[in-house]
Amino acid sequence: MSTVTRAEYCVVACAEAWRGDGEVLAAPMGTVPRIGAQLARLTFAPDLLLTDGEAMLLGAEPGVVEGWLPYRQHLSLVSGGKRHVMMGASQLDRHGNQNISCVGDWKRPRRQLLGVRGAPVNTLNNPTSYWVPRHSPRVFVERVDMVCGVGYDRAAAAGPSATRYHRIPCVVTDLAVLDFATPDRTMRVRSLHPGVTAQRVREATGFALDIADDVPYTREPTGAELRLIREVIDPEGLREREVPA
Repeated sequence: MSTVTRAEYCVVACAEAWRGDGEVLAAPMGTVPRIGAQLARLTFAPDLLLTDGEAMLLGAEPGVVEGWLPYRQHLSLVSGGKRHVMMGASQLDRHGNQNISCVGDWKRPRRQLLGVRGAPVNTLNNPTSYWVPRHSPRVFVERVDMVCGVGYDRAAAAGPSATRYHRIPCVVTDLAVLDFATPDRTMRVRSLHPGVTAQRVREATGFALDIADDVPYTREPTGAELRLIREVIDPEGLREREVPA
């Protein structure tokens, strides 16, 4: 196999987000997360349910439809912790609060984005991970301009009704994998992608970030995984457009 690209490390890191989830609805948003979910389904997570986001259950290989998912059943899965979504983020803070709505004061924003959409429901009702294809201080900020996805601090303040299903398993970026496995549930680096230094990640983050001296590198994809990524799931190489070499 040829040299593993940064995009392929990101695919593997996204796939790992669903490891151990069992039979849940995987809802990947973005090219790399979609490829990652398909890779997980084809390898170590065969019980995952993949969806087109509307009404169909998809097979692990592109173009295969396995079943129909009525909207009411979809909502039942969403509201009962039986879905693991990987969303994007325009801003994220150290507690995992996410913003996809606006930049600046919401009363008079400098830039209008997607809107709140389903982020509050996602984060309070089922595990939510994040995919950030460009790790930068513009995304990783000290305080988000508007809370759309709920972080650990706000969920804890709201009490048991908010924390029952709330969980942020990981944040995958083009530089690293991050999580909240700290005593105060603030963000830390779980692994660096090969070729990335801790200093580079610190410089690309707008707040002090916990990075252990012995932080590992993101795991290598196996030969079988690379074949699936390159020949079965994404033969057109769309992953390289989202995370250029």
